[in-house]
Amino acid sequence: MIVTLTANPSLDRTVELPAALARGEVQRAVAVHQHSGGKGVNVSRALVASGLDTVAVLPGGDSDPVLSGLREDKVPFAALPIADPLRSNVTLTEPDGVTTKINEPGPELSGEQQEALIELLLERSQGAGWVVLAGSLPPGVPADFYATVAARLRSADDAGAPLIAIDSSGAPLAAAISGREDGRPDLLKPNAEELAELAAAAGFTEQHTAEELEADPGLAARAAAAVVGSGVGTVLATLGSKGAVLVTADGAWLAKHPPIQAVSTVGAGDSSLAGYLLAATQGGTPQDCLRQAVAHGAAAASLPGSTVPAVHQTTPDAVTITALPKD
Repeated sequence: MIVTLTANPSLDRTVELPAALARGEVQRAVAVHQHSGGKGVNVSRALVASGLDTVAVLPGGDSDPVLSGLREDKVPFAALPIADPLRSNVTLTEPDGVTTKINEPGPELSGEQQEALIELLLERSQGAGWVVLAGSLPPGVPADFYATVAARLRSADDAGAPLIAIDSSGAPLAAAISGREDGRPDLLKPNAEELAELAAAAGFTEQHTAEELEADPGLAARAAAAVVGSGVGTVLATLGSKGAVLVTADGAWLAKHPPIQAVSTVGAGDSSLAGYLLAATQGGTPQDCLRQAVAHGAAAASLPGSTVPAVHQTTPDAVTITALPKD
């Protein structure tokens, strides 16, 4: 069982444009796609598509469109009832794959609601193999929320605590490595921009941009190794069309997929994480997990909107794996 927590879920609308975005002009969409979203929700959707057991934990009213969408997609969920509607996000996609995202902040969660959400997660995580803490945090939630939740999960059952993955950005992501040691994840999944920020926070002496990390996988591996050295078990760094780098205490690897025709990159990173977890739950080696992560991400990018692929739509055999030095 894989449980996901999405503290700031959303109703994601993706609008496909027939040409490049023209600011200040009227443009007609060629297609519109709508899915229940938020990083953790997307991971659960991708796991369900591949037949894995999962539960998505999130806040939301019973009649909220996000929860209605989960019911339609047959995604098991456990929701903390709140009165305010969940946010809506809009993504504009251009024919060449360029995306423009407009994300709302989401409803504020009080201290009492935050504690109730944690308790709901602890309840649903009993016996789980993995717990994924993912996405942005809504107003009112402290930046160290995911680190606190990770520590609570471990203290609730020291003997059978689940493995913990965190996929966020900004201050919540930085808090995953800079705060309490028992709140550091077993798996961290940054993109290149987030990896640059994390490496600096972890004391990586070289300062580099996301573009430089994407262009140089060896550099990305060294940056990820600095994050692993801060107490994180594994770093899966997605590098867009350049593939992904996986770094553990024992090694570093680059995985690349042959070029695809990108339709929408929305949720591709979430699908990569789902692919990694899919292989991990099947006893895969680190290289196996990396291979499936990249195959899932490539498949997601080739689909419209935030559509998630099933495992049969992925091509892991096409992915090449190369060992990299960590220092």
